[in-house]
Amino acid sequence: MNLPRIRVHVASAHEIPRSETTASANLRGVAALASALLVFSLQDVAVKWIGGAYPVMQIALLRSVVALPCTIAFLRYEGARGLPNTRQHKLQYLRGFLLFLSFTTYMMAIAALPLADISAIRNSGPLVITLLSVVWLGEKVGPHRWLALLVGFGGVLLIVRPGSATFDPGSVFALLATLFYALSVMITRTLRATDSSATMAYYSSWVYLVAGLALAPVAILVGEAPDAHPSVAFFLRAWAMPTVLDLAIMCGLGLIWTAGMYLMTRAYSLAEASVAAPFEYSTLLYNVVWGLVLWQEIPTLLTLAGALLTLSSGIYIWLRERRRLTS
Repeated sequence: MNLPRIRVHVASAHEIPRSETTASANLRGVAALASALLVFSLQDVAVKWIGGAYPVMQIALLRSVVALPCTIAFLRYEGARGLPNTRQHKLQYLRGFLLFLSFTTYMMAIAALPLADISAIRNSGPLVITLLSVVWLGEKVGPHRWLALLVGFGGVLLIVRPGSATFDPGSVFALLATLFYALSVMITRTLRATDSSATMAYYSSWVYLVAGLALAPVAILVGEAPDAHPSVAFFLRAWAMPTVLDLAIMCGLGLIWTAGMYLMTRAYSLAEASVAAPFEYSTLLYNVVWGLVLWQEIPTLLTLAGALLTLSSGIYIWLRERRRLTS
């Protein structure tokens, strides 16, 4: 007797149910994003702390060596076995390369600009992400979200005060880092239906490692330029034997990056990009606190006003999402 075959689909650990596209998923994604940005702020502090004694590629390589096995641990946490696998290799490699470019240019900006300035420039990211989410993903953005984004960006302008200071080429690297990051977010949203957060972090780590190895000899071939801009000098600086403390900091960056990247990937896998984007502004708040506590950098009244506006924009979106959830 031939019985009809019944096909049962068992959802994998990384698949996101349709219900996760609701306001509840948006709130969970925002919480993951805020946590990721706090973790990443520790990376900024660490790089600023060890100063200009090492080139950016040396830091990136040592960080990637530590980060790679950590991504396997996150895969086990998600319930998977073996090594991560994907059917979207090209998108995974492209995403990883964009993140590598974003990290490198961001670190080069840190070598030239104060931490608060870089954070302020970086906070133009939500507008870029929202614009790309409309063009690339076809997400619908209502007038309330646009207003919140514009208010937050107005806070950034209060801090940067364009035209009131001498232009620094380091700002270009900060802007490039923002663009590369926003593009990687779009790919993350595309990959979320097929690949888990740990899988994306795993492939990104490999790209970081390979790209770092490929670019490391550039400093040897070109050599240091005594009169180069600080951002360029950070890239071309010769490798140096780190102290025990500096080596521990560089390796610790691998743990920081893995945790932050997992949370970041999780955030944009759960939440709509245009909803999560305003909370990118919280980076500014974190860096203002770190600057005050570690380097006694007292923010000006305009900086505090700008930070308040950017924070208010995120809170406004958060409250609207909670209202949607409870209505």
